[in-house]
Amino acid sequence: MFLSLFIVNQSGGLVYHRPLSPLAPKIDTNDWLRIGSTFHSLHCLAAEAAPVRLPKNRNQRTGADDGIEVIDAGGMILQCLQTRTGMKFVITSTKTKEDCDLSDVLREVYLLYVDCALKNPFYELDMPIKVDLFNRGVDLLIEQYHSSGGSSRR
Repeated sequence: MFLSLFIVNQSGGLVYHRPLSPLAPKIDTNDWLRIGSTFHSLHCLAAEAAPVRLPKNRNQRTGADDGIEVIDAGGMILQCLQTRTGMKFVITSTKTKEDCDLSDVLREVYLLYVDCALKNPFYELDMPIKVDLFNRGVDLLIEQYHSSGGSSRR
């Protein structure tokens, strides 16, 4: 089950956060801002401290820089998708037997971001995402994953 989704821009600023389940922790906005900037910092440190570098310091699949992709912590998984522009899409989930590939979910959220936010003439880069169409798309996507047991029907 998905818990929460947050998006951090290339400067470490939180541009979007959303609980995806009633089980998601109740965190106020200031704490979300701290979580976003802390994750960005840890992501950068992990890229610098990695003992093995990817070819040209880039992930061949996404084209993004090295850094944290997955944190598996007991009963929870945190998955990050960094885009070529440095945006980080992060989702947290509980561990279940019918785990879906969280990177697929994040890729679909990224496509929603491109379609609903970036193509919106009133949206400015690096500003908080306040686009209703994006919110509805995320809700629909998460609902489809939950109802289909781990695969989207998009």
